[in-house]
Amino acid sequence: MFSIGALSKATGVKVPTIRYYEEIGLIDPAMRNAGNQRRYDQAGLERLGFIKHARDLGFGLEEIKELMELNGDLGQDCRAADEIARAQLDKVRARIARLERLEAELERITHLCEGGTGGTCQVLSALGDHSQCLGDHG
Repeated sequence: MFSIGALSKATGVKVPTIRYYEEIGLIDPAMRNAGNQRRYDQAGLERLGFIKHARDLGFGLEEIKELMELNGDLGQDCRAADEIARAQLDKVRARIARLERLEAELERITHLCEGGTGGTCQVLSALGDHSQCLGDHG
């Protein structure tokens, strides 16, 4: 059995987050010992590890709930899990594309001015006037 602190240390999930996951039903309510302290079993540790890994991969809590409902059902067609994972991959690729556009625009803006004094700062001017941007990066 694991205390909430031991569970936190083993998974890297903060104690308040573990309590929140329990509150919203992502993990089962912990058993309590005689001193009313939470105690988690191996299954709780594994479930929290699953959640942590999914969160690290950028899945939202709703997607994680869906995946966990599929997890462990040996007769379940994994098509639903694949669709959820592919949707997450599409979101990540869209974020990467947006970040690449931001990188290009920031690269361009930083080359407008080499520092110094006098006149107007081209960086501040570009930041203040979106029409100076070469493309949509928002």
